[in-house]
Parts: sequence; C-alpha cells; structure tokens
Amino acid sequence: MQLTGTPFLIITIVLVPVSVAAALLLWGRVRGPRPVRLLGRLAMLVLCQATAVTLVFVLVNNANLIYGTWGDLIGTGGHVRAVPAVPAGGPGHDAAEPKVLQQFRKVDDPMVPGDVRRTDLKGRVSGVDGEVLVWTPPQYDDPAYRDRSFPVVELVPGFPGSSSTWYGTLKVTRQLEPLMREGKVAPFILVSPRTLLLGRSTDTGCADVPGRVNADTWLSRDVPQMVLDNFRADPSPARWAVAGYSAGGHCAALLAVAHPDRYRAGISLSGYNDPAAEPDSLTAKDPHLRETADPLHVLRNAAEPPRTALFVSGNRGDGYESGMALRQAAKPPTTVTVVETSGPHAVDVWKPLLPQAFIWLTGIIPAER
Repeated sequence: MQLTGTPFLIITIVLVPVSVAAALLLWGRVRGPRPVRLLGRLAMLVLCQATAVTLVFVLVNNANLIYGTWGDLIGTGGHVRAVPAVPAGGPGHDAAEPKVLQQFRKVDDPMVPGDVRRTDLKGRVSGVDGEVLVWTPPQYDDPAYRDRSFPVVELVPGFPGSSSTWYGTLKVTRQLEPLMREGKVAPFILVSPRTLLLGRSTDTGCADVPGRVNADTWLSRDVPQMVLDNFRADPSPARWAVAGYSAGGHCAALLAVAHPDRYRAGISLSGYNDPAAEPDSLTAKDPHLRETADPLHVLRNAAEPPRTALFVSGNRGDGYESGMALRQAAKPPTTVTVVETSGPHAVDVWKPLLPQAFIWLTGIIPAER
C-alpha cells in the first residue's frame, strides 16, 4: 500500500473514530487488579493518540510530499548501486553506448497530475538508481511541433523531499501550462529526478562524494542522457536549466555554476551557499567538500566566469543574503537576479514565485532559438 495513496489515507481517517469508539466502549469493561486496569486504559489512550498523530502526519506528508515511499520514511530504500570513478564528459549520446530507452507509466499518486509520467532509471555513469518524473508541454504532441526539439528544466526538491513534490505540492505544471499556451513561458520539458539517495537522514548536497554517492553525476549526466534518448529534448546546454527550492535551491545554484557546459541557468528559491546550512548535509562534514560544494566558492574560483544566469529568491536570513553574495561575486557573462520575499520557509512562499521565475527563465532560454 502506497504511503501517499488514497487507500492508506482512508484507513488512517477511519482508525481515529474507531479507536475512540473502542476506548469508550471498553473503558469500563477492563477487568483485573487495579494496575492491570490502569495499564489497559493507558493503552487505549495511547492508541487514540497514535491514530490521531498518524492521521496528522499522513495529511501533512500528502500535502507536502516530504516522503514519497515507505522506504524513504523508514530509511530502507537503497538507491546507490555502486560508486564508480566518473569519467570526464557530459550528457550526449556516445555511439559506442546503446541509447538509454525507458518504459514510462503514470504516477501512482493522487496529488500528481495524470499527464506526468514516471520511469525507473539505472544510472549508467553514476551508479545511482531512482525514479524520474517527466512532463511534456502542451506543444509537444501538437503536429505543428513534431519536428521541434524542446528546452528542458530539471526540478530538484528540498531535503527530505520527493520527486513528486514539484508536480503535486508546488503545482508547477498546473501553473505553467496556461502560460505556455499563451506564449508567456517557453514550452519546457519538466524533469524531476529522485534526490533522496542515502536515506532520510543524509542530504547528498547534489555532489559526487567519493565512496558514498555520485549525486552530481546522476543529476547532471545520467538523467539528462535519459531525457535526450527518450524525448525530443534540445541537446544544446544553452537550452537546459535547473531549478530547486530550499536544499534543492542550493543544488540548482551549484549545478548551474559548476556545469555551465550543461546548464544555461539556475533557479534557487530560498536556497543557500554554504552546505552547512543543512545539518544533515554530507558535503558539510568534510572541509574540502564543504568548500567545493559551495556555489559562491565555485563562482569566485572559476577559471573563467561561467556563462550562467541565476534567479535567486529568499527572505532576509533565508536565502536573500546568499543571493546577494552571488550577485556581488558575479562577473560577465554570469548574471544573478535576486528577488526578496517575505514569509516562512515554505511552499506557500515558493509556489506563487514559479510564474515569475519561469517568465524570467524564458527571457534566458526563449521558446525558439
């Protein structure tokens, strides 16, 4: 039974009144010595509390899609098959390798729109295995566009976070589809890969960490290669971008400045520069990794300023200062747009920003070349 599915939600809803009714019915019927009666009644109260807490957790989790599977919640999901040495290069079909052709199916989650498709990808270069969710724009199946290739945006969730969050909680496709039809937003293919790779207590920081995980390679090579092999995606790095919120915002800024040969732009919503801002960050635990996984450090120490555009939003004390530091460090052709927001570190702040951010992105990566 799926963690975010309707059947489990119904069960948790039903269990609350059932546990209360059972406690009321059995309260006076407990027999035995006084300690036994006390323990029996205490167990009834604990059961009522447990069913209520479980229902609240399920409602909050379904609304925010923090944990997408039981494995994510319990921490038993294994998504790192191997940690091979990563050869130089980037996405782009190698004639010596077969194409990464995948089977796609609908997402079994009532929060996710029915036109989002899912595939389970075995990362050829990274050694990472995980689901990838893909949505194609309304123009994709229009006969008038049958010979057209489309720009792509990778969507990175926060930590912990599910590959479904962008579609289910932030409602990115519901917000952007009408804007794409109106021509205000370019017809981007939207791709959301799994980023919770080492369990619910370890954030990879979207970095390659020797001996632990090739998260960067998974996101910046294996996932793009799969998209190129299965969809009419534009292969030019000038037509690719990456977006994220919270820890995913950190990832988006890092990937964009570290790989200008793979991404033209990055959108960071309430992200941060220093990996140590996330207490469970794997990269923050090693001084060298903490430095090399900081987009500000990458930008300052690049051999040449990357041809990258960043859109960074955040409150004061929650991403705004990181954006301003990036803007101060940026030198042409790097550009950084900073938007100050107000409100909590939450979806209610990020969701309304998506039209603005993607209209900005359309100015960087227009509908047509």
